[in-house]
Amino acid sequence: MFIQTENTPNPATVKFLPGRTVLAQGTAEFRAGEDLSASPLAARLMRIVGVKGVMLGRDFISVSKAGDTDWPMLKPMIMAALMEHLTTEQPILLASEAETIAADDDPLVAQIKELIETRVRPAVRMDGGDIVFDRFEDGIVYLSMRGACAGCPSSTLTLKSGIENMLRHFVPEVIEVRQAEE
Repeated sequence: MFIQTENTPNPATVKFLPGRTVLAQGTAEFRAGEDLSASPLAARLMRIVGVKGVMLGRDFISVSKAGDTDWPMLKPMIMAALMEHLTTEQPILLASEAETIAADDDPLVAQIKELIETRVRPAVRMDGGDIVFDRFEDGIVYLSMRGACAGCPSSTLTLKSGIENMLRHFVPEVIEVRQAEE
């Protein structure tokens, strides 16, 4: 197995590409201090000193590091853990976190979710991140940035310039887009 790496716009996050499907659909994110029981792979990676976050996508694993850790030291340990886990066919995720459009969603919410799913998420996932709809209230769309996008210096610009302009164009009821409080 050959695992490639790609830098992301967030210098604290690297995208690992194992050349195989990681998740059939959706994404799943895990952070230090959270329950990791849903993902044996995330639990294994989070045991590496210096790893503070893991995001699983369709064909990638994004790993975020603590600020006081260097990538040259961390990458070989992450690669070894990924190789061992993936080549021995151990489970990656035990439960799915896929975002869906619910039948009882308000039509505006359904339209916003559809636009995010089809126009925003593919581009954000290419950078090793994800974006998740939180809520829509009083004309404001609240979104959560995940993976490489969480804490990325350009995430505010992405929310305001890119996503907000696109949503306002297609859904005139949208006044603003904000980062959801974690």
